[in-house]
Amino acid sequence: MGVRRDSAVGEQGSDGGRESAKAAKGSPSKQPGKRAAAGKDAPAKKAAPSGRGSASGKRTASPAKKTASPAKKAAPAAKKAAPAKKTAPAKKAAASAKKATPAKKAAPAAESSTPAKKVVPIKKAPPPRKQLVAPKKATAAVKAAPAETVVEPAGDESRTALVRRARRINRELAEVYPYAHPELDFENPFQLVVATVLSAQTTDLRVNQTTPALFAKYPTPEDLAAANPEEVEEILRPTGFFRAKTKSVIGLSKALTEDFGGEVPGRLEDLVKLPGVGRKTAFVVLGNAFGRPGITVDTHFQRLVRRWRWTGETDPDKIEAAVGALFPKSDWTDLSHHVIWHGRRICHARKPACGACPIAALCPAYGEGETDPEKAEKLLKYEKGGLPGQRLNPPQAYLDAGGRPAPPLGAG
Repeated sequence: MGVRRDSAVGEQGSDGGRESAKAAKGSPSKQPGKRAAAGKDAPAKKAAPSGRGSASGKRTASPAKKTASPAKKAAPAAKKAAPAKKTAPAKKAAASAKKATPAKKAAPAAESSTPAKKVVPIKKAPPPRKQLVAPKKATAAVKAAPAETVVEPAGDESRTALVRRARRINRELAEVYPYAHPELDFENPFQLVVATVLSAQTTDLRVNQTTPALFAKYPTPEDLAAANPEEVEEILRPTGFFRAKTKSVIGLSKALTEDFGGEVPGRLEDLVKLPGVGRKTAFVVLGNAFGRPGITVDTHFQRLVRRWRWTGETDPDKIEAAVGALFPKSDWTDLSHHVIWHGRRICHARKPACGACPIAALCPAYGEGETDPEKAEKLLKYEKGGLPGQRLNPPQAYLDAGGRPAPPLGAG
């Protein structure tokens, strides 16, 4: 079948090469046939048999047609491949991407750095605010107040909210201790100033048990100013630090005799000039002997205002100013009594009776002490625990409320 088709093509070539020329337009391999038909080149005549009737020419012609068709198919492929040249920048981009592959290597480094960021939450495992040290410090001595209880105001509490909460606490304590009074026995300002000086580093009970003998022997400033120090020391020995206290009470008695005519002055600036008298002692005297408002910042007062977060100050003078700003001046003396009484009876230094506290709902430090009501009730002191108070001769209001007077020195 193939031989017959080739012979037909060969016959058409004998007509002068016109048909072969037309065929040559379809395939580039037959274009030299034009030159052979024109007779311009001799070598072209030799090449003519490739398109004519020789057997070898017939065999070679058929592959030419076969190769021609792939050539036609290859032409569109080439056209399709042409856009590949336009994608040459993509190759450059690929090359640049290959160069950028180190960034991929850097990516694991970034990924490896992300675990470092994940390590940050691990620091939250021992959060300093959740340490149990704060309750221990809160129940310890007042010298080192816990970091969490020295913030003013508490948490996000506004200044107005702090004032309202502080005054509400004072009102609640006024209902709990309507009979609150100074727990030092005295009959006049002189006895009160001497007893207050002696109360340093000891209890009011011990002072109350000691001062009757002292005032019986030295009833006036003039008498105490002229006293024999050794005799006074012997009387004051139960109060502790008796030598220093003897020097203070004799010295202030001399100052009262020489500078104030034997009378206790009623002004703060005069009282603090007396030996052994500071602002705390002066306010005790002013508030309870002269009826002039003052805040008594003793150890109980300092401890409680920190627990209640009324102030974060540690200096007594600064505590006095900070707390005084929360209350009207007329409330200062009674406020001091309420806070001190609560500190001595319920809100103790080492183990507060939180379960028996009447202001537990208002206290930010609730839970630092015993919260079980039955166990907390056993921690109550003085009249709240059914025990004697600190005064040998307390006011009648205290006795009417169920308070019991303290026994004299050496009794029981």
